[in-house]
Amino acid sequence: MGAWVEDIRYGLRVLRHSPLFTGIVVMLLALGIGANTAIFSVVNAVMLGSLPVRNAEQLVLLRWRARSLPNTKEYSSFGDCGGKVGGANPAGCSFPLRLFEQLRSGVNAFSGMAAFAGPADLRLGQGGTTSIVSGQVVSGDFFSTLGVNPILGRLLGPADDSISASPSVVLSYAFWQSAFGADRSIPGRSILLNDVAFTVVGVAEPAFTNLSPGKTQDLWLPIAIVPRLGISWGRNIEGLNNWWLVVLARLKPASSLEQAEAAASLVFRNEIAQNSTILKESDSPQIVFIPAQEGLSGSRTRYSTQLYVLMIAVWTFLLVTCANVAGLLLSRSANRRKEIAIRLALGAQIPRIIRQLLIESAMLSLFGGAIGVIFAYGGIRITTVLISYDSHRSFPFAVVADWRVLLFALCLSIVCGIVFGMIPAFNSTRIDLRPTLNEMTGVAAGCLTRKVRVASALAVAQVALSFVILIGAGLLERTLNNLRNINPGFDTRNLLLFEIDPSKMDRKSRMANLYSNLRERLATLPGVVSVTYSSDSLLSGGLWTSSVRIEGKPEDSESDVDMFAAGPDFFSTMRIPLLSGRLFSSEDFEDAVGDNDGASEASGRGDPQGQSLIPVLVNQTFARWYLADQNPLGKRIIRGNSERSTGGTGVSHPRSRHWQIVGVVGDFKDDSLRRDIHPTVYLPLTSGTGYFELRTAVEPTLLVPSVRRVITEANANSALSNIRSQTEQIDDLLLQERLLVRIGAVLGLLTLVLACLGLYGLLSYDVTRRTYEIGIRMALGAQRSDVLQMVVREGLLLISTGVIVGAAAATIVTRYLTSLLYGIKPLDIMTFTIVPIILLSIALAACYLPARRATSVEPSIALREQ
Repeated sequence: MGAWVEDIRYGLRVLRHSPLFTGIVVMLLALGIGANTAIFSVVNAVMLGSLPVRNAEQLVLLRWRARSLPNTKEYSSFGDCGGKVGGANPAGCSFPLRLFEQLRSGVNAFSGMAAFAGPADLRLGQGGTTSIVSGQVVSGDFFSTLGVNPILGRLLGPADDSISASPSVVLSYAFWQSAFGADRSIPGRSILLNDVAFTVVGVAEPAFTNLSPGKTQDLWLPIAIVPRLGISWGRNIEGLNNWWLVVLARLKPASSLEQAEAAASLVFRNEIAQNSTILKESDSPQIVFIPAQEGLSGSRTRYSTQLYVLMIAVWTFLLVTCANVAGLLLSRSANRRKEIAIRLALGAQIPRIIRQLLIESAMLSLFGGAIGVIFAYGGIRITTVLISYDSHRSFPFAVVADWRVLLFALCLSIVCGIVFGMIPAFNSTRIDLRPTLNEMTGVAAGCLTRKVRVASALAVAQVALSFVILIGAGLLERTLNNLRNINPGFDTRNLLLFEIDPSKMDRKSRMANLYSNLRERLATLPGVVSVTYSSDSLLSGGLWTSSVRIEGKPEDSESDVDMFAAGPDFFSTMRIPLLSGRLFSSEDFEDAVGDNDGASEASGRGDPQGQSLIPVLVNQTFARWYLADQNPLGKRIIRGNSERSTGGTGVSHPRSRHWQIVGVVGDFKDDSLRRDIHPTVYLPLTSGTGYFELRTAVEPTLLVPSVRRVITEANANSALSNIRSQTEQIDDLLLQERLLVRIGAVLGLLTLVLACLGLYGLLSYDVTRRTYEIGIRMALGAQRSDVLQMVVREGLLLISTGVIVGAAAATIVTRYLTSLLYGIKPLDIMTFTIVPIILLSIALAACYLPARRATSVEPSIALREQ
């Protein structure tokens, strides 16, 4: 221990005597370690954070599997788990309420079972004002199963989850503080949610912010109250054809996972067997258990790709940093070669000297790590801002530097100390004592050749790594440009979007009247060109699908198609062309309203079998796929039993199963820019939550105050939310791409700067080492331009080698970016041409400075010094 203490004290003295060198190395390492620590902190919060419940390892998530998709009328997925609903061997985490109740009572392997759905946007009436809050629907044993405690009052229990029970609600800690000012008398107070009076029974503990990672809610309410709230996905909640609940269970300590799965699968098959149209026995339906920590993905999938790419990028940046520091240490070791030679001549052992040098590098790394942790706190803030920048949503994860983050920073510092100190330490001890001690420059220069080769290899590695990051940033930049330049099939300029939920009106026909009234009022606002509404705003990420078949074709020919409900003048307002037939008329909306009210026929429009025919439009892709070489106008479509939505999207639509095509419109993208256009059926929208679209002659956001006033005057209960322009919505859709481009550009610039610094340091050291040689060359007649070309040529050789190595590495690395690219191949010729030109231009500028200094060598002075 005494020897170690001596080495540490000596190392501190050495570093103190070279403050400039120590400061540069420490700051370089602080940047590399700080960037890695910041990104790891975010990764830790998003991907590694444990569920905020008691004994989370005992919780399992139930997931169904089958050979074919369940033939359900409604299927709602809220993004809580990553099931594959569609394709071969589908799987999912949504279950009907009846099945949940059967599992809870029929399987004895659980100490508790709970279900939840949502969140749903609810209207909170308070103090004469209306606001939108996020509420999650939960079973009565939700909190007891999870082991969550109240901070005030009590939590929901089984008695609250009953039709006869008085409506009760539990507030989240954050919502209690923000909306009610942390009033401790809140238990027992009455609030209005969608015009239903609820009693606040308690406030959940602060630690329980969410169950699905990244998803937040303001309050929790029991399942039994859902039918009274008018939620679009909450119709017929007890039916076996409505799959909408996520189910969790806590295994008993003595229960076997395999036996519990078998018992749950048996209940599942028996219940499904009562309705053989949903799943057949040949589909082999079963239930499997997944650890809740793994199965509840929540918003993790939204950020996981970005974070993995960021981790790879900052690791590469750290490697460049380590290579740069190793190069600096190699250059510095040249100045210490006589010191090391004397120590070896006096009997010092090589392992002891190597240990001394590694201790010095480890101390540099630890100092850099300590400052890097400080940098990481700012980096965390910058990263979360970059991730959520331009988004209407704030970053939904709480990022803190806990013990795992600090342990990561410590380990990273130690590893960096070993990595970048190992090469200089071993090379410093490989010297020839006699020429070094005699200061015979010509021989000593030959002894330093190995150091130059190692330093050159490090410089090449820095250029190569910089090339890889720049190629990745270039590919992502071109992807972003491709997505921005996509023609979505409609005019995205000057469009104002907002959502309105008038779900507590007495009758759906009155909702249609409200929509019509709002259209008329909004159309009179100065600057408004036209007004319409739809079941969802375009390019918002929501998707609603249903199974259909063309009348006259076999029943087993059903196919899933996209569904979209549109209001009057929707296609003209969005500037979507009509290709054939006609658009919706006012009579079409009256027919759809009549069908919703239970009329078998409307306005005399019925088929010979007495079924009402609802007029629909289809897109060009639908006509091409299913009605090729036929006139689609007048063709009848029969809706199947299977219907599903993602993200909780849902809309009330005509009950009729028979539709008639009256027009064909141009293709346009509805849910995302990356997704190909699918066959789509457009229905007349008469009820449910609506998204209004206003075509304006001025900047859309300037009309927001006027729009709010009109909505309030028309119906105070109609809460306004999600107000933004179509351009802002598209920017939010491209959030991941913009983030990756920003981070890639910043890291690419930093690594390029570090690589240029490494080249500059290497060539500067080489010029100093070869001063005698340069003096002789110039004494024998070499021109200054010859010396300049010689140094630049050596730098160009290093740069070219680094580009070649980097290009080879990039051809492999960019394959893993394929899923992030759009409209461009990983081996894009333009990117692989432009990036080397930029890198060569900047790196050559770094080579010019030491080359210029070499031309200023005076031969007489250089020879006299030798």
